[in-house]
Amino acid sequence: MTEIPDCIAEKRYSSGDTVQIIVAFPPGHRRIPDYIKGKKGVIERYCGAFKNPEELAYGFDGEPKRHLYRVRFKQTEIWDAYDGPEHDTLDLEVQEHWLKPA
Repeated sequence: MTEIPDCIAEKRYSSGDTVQIIVAFPPGHRRIPDYIKGKKGVIERYCGAFKNPEELAYGFDGEPKRHLYRVRFKQTEIWDAYDGPEHDTLDLEVQEHWLKPA
């Protein structure tokens, strides 16, 4: 019997790495807001490996687990017309399969 790994792979990113959210428009239940697709941010921290909520939403077991990161985005990177302070940020928790190196 083949053993299913606890997690899909070793984590790819570390705190301080610059990443970009992939632009994808799959149908169905997805856990990434449209307004953040294509935007660049910095890994603030690694949160751990968790069952995939995109699979759990359809009644599957969510395995293998996926790595989850807290990514910090500058508000000026997200919103074209943002007129708040330059240092304002937004933190989102994003699964690794939505990230690519920037």
